[in-house]
Amino acid sequence: MTNIGVIIRGKYGKRLIDTILSKTDLGVTFAEVPEHLPEFIDEPDEFLEGLHLDEKVFNTEILITYSLHPDLTYAIAKLAGRHGVRSLIVPGGASKAPVRELEQISQEYGMYIEVEDICCTLSEDPAICELTNKLSRPLLEITAHEGTVDEVKVIRGAPCGSTWHMAEGLRGLSLKEAPAKAGLLIQQYPCRAVRGNKGGIHESAQLHKDAVLKAIERAALKK
Repeated sequence: MTNIGVIIRGKYGKRLIDTILSKTDLGVTFAEVPEHLPEFIDEPDEFLEGLHLDEKVFNTEILITYSLHPDLTYAIAKLAGRHGVRSLIVPGGASKAPVRELEQISQEYGMYIEVEDICCTLSEDPAICELTNKLSRPLLEITAHEGTVDEVKVIRGAPCGSTWHMAEGLRGLSLKEAPAKAGLLIQQYPCRAVRGNKGGIHESAQLHKDAVLKAIERAALKK
């Protein structure tokens, strides 16, 4: 069984842990960094050492860090590399991560590193496929009767759990209503993605709307 490491900060990362445990057969180990951090950390390695994290979180195949702080993320990536972590996922986007330094760490340790704004756009790279085959870009199967949604099966869903919330809300709707309703349900879900711009939660909503449309098309082809 693949074991996923998660570093949480405040509310960030907790919903992912819940989704892993409730929706997959993956194992999970987690550690927590302080919610409130200095704006700048002069000695990131020493600062990280002083946090006394449970190092079991680094004895995992895939590590996801919600540190959301460029200095601390840099130190976490180096420590992950030294522990032999195979892949590192950094949510929050480039503004929360030292991208150039992470590229150097990736080369030094042969560790796959992916920085993403939202986790439902994670790549299908083989290095993280044990996770993304289950949690990433939404993939659905819809059954319908006389133009009404009977059931929505989540083959693959967003790490925050929003896809399952959406699936429940589509039952009983007409096939014409379902795609737009899917996008609305995602935006109503308390996801941590950024709001108020074209990316973030709006991008996630569009991904789910498209996934519903594709599932409806596949269902029609089966008839």
